[in-house]
Amino acid sequence: MSVRSYTKIWIHYVWGTKDRDKLLLDREFRKKVSKHLSKNSIKKDIFMKINYVNSDHVHALVDLPTNKTIEEVARLLKGELSSWINNNVEFKFSWAKGYGAFSVSESSLDKVVSYINNQEEHHKIKNFSEEYDNFLRAYNVQNFVNQ
Repeated sequence: MSVRSYTKIWIHYVWGTKDRDKLLLDREFRKKVSKHLSKNSIKKDIFMKINYVNSDHVHALVDLPTNKTIEEVARLLKGELSSWINNNVEFKFSWAKGYGAFSVSESSLDKVVSYINNQEEHHKIKNFSEEYDNFLRAYNVQNFVNQ
């Protein structure tokens, strides 16, 4: 019998555009960005359950691979996606520094999937800055700086 490592560590990633600018305005283009993000995660052996690309930020729910760190997954997803977007737009695109990575219990998975699926409705009530600050407070992240 071989010994293998098994984990189930769900991470809800959130990252924004530089200066939180609404750069990805076209809905159809955002759908293409989302599809590309999903395809890239498969190529990188990262299981992504869902993602949603907003005009100024992204949500992605990932089962953290046993051989990658939270930081490495964020770098792999953000870096490649930034490059892809720049090859498909007429302006200079970049993400803000950093990201949010929040743990999700298996029992809360459906709630988080629903939250990510309903981003359009959610952002009729709260903008990204308010949403992100609420995440930081809810997860008791100390000394956060609004960037």
